[in-house]
Amino acid sequence: MLSMTIIGDTVREERKELGLRQDELAAAAGVGTRFIVDLERGKQTAEIGKVMKVLEALGCELEIRLPSGASVGGMQR
Repeated sequence: MLSMTIIGDTVREERKELGLRQDELAAAAGVGTRFIVDLERGKQTAEIGKVMKVLEALGCELEIRLPSGASVGGMQR
């Protein structure tokens, strides 16, 4: 099951893979550096809209699987 800890770990790993500092990712996503720090620590109350901006800035996609097994979304445009 997806959790904020998993999202935070993924954000940290992808940011490092891209060679970005936290402040650079924050600028690319249009969020504050403190938000990135908290997100990477798995903050449970992270604002979903900002999380989506960060994932998009990293080139990640978020997919929702319905109980039927169907997939919804993906962030590609």
